[in-house]
Amino acid sequence: MFGWRNWLLRLFGANIGVGVLIRPTVRITYPWKLTIGDHSWIGDFAELYTLGPIHIGKNAVVSQYCYLCTGSHDMSALAFDIFAKTITVEDEAWIAAGVFVHPGVTIGRGSVIAARSIVRRDTEDFGVYAGEPLRMLRDRRR
Repeated sequence: MFGWRNWLLRLFGANIGVGVLIRPTVRITYPWKLTIGDHSWIGDFAELYTLGPIHIGKNAVVSQYCYLCTGSHDMSALAFDIFAKTITVEDEAWIAAGVFVHPGVTIGRGSVIAARSIVRRDTEDFGVYAGEPLRMLRDRRR
């Protein structure tokens, strides 16, 4: 049934690559703002809050219960105006279970974000990151 869901998302404007697996419990706010590259995987109960664009590269994983949040409210505005910023998950990155990604963040190519981390800033390519505040543990290429 994954092909059926991908077809339906494409019908609503999502750009979904080949071999993409989006679990049935994934929530996507505005499909037309979503791009997912070939052979990527989105886990159960992940939330792709696409007030702004979300770009997920090839061979990337967004694990279960992750929340990718492209929008928020401007605290300095009297009316708490809504804003949106693009989230990018580059090729071969893995966001483990329960991670929260803030608006405007880029997850670098091949990066790994440990479970339950909070990502407020961009990550370097092939880094292993964990925690809150997020810190780099090591480089995966070593």
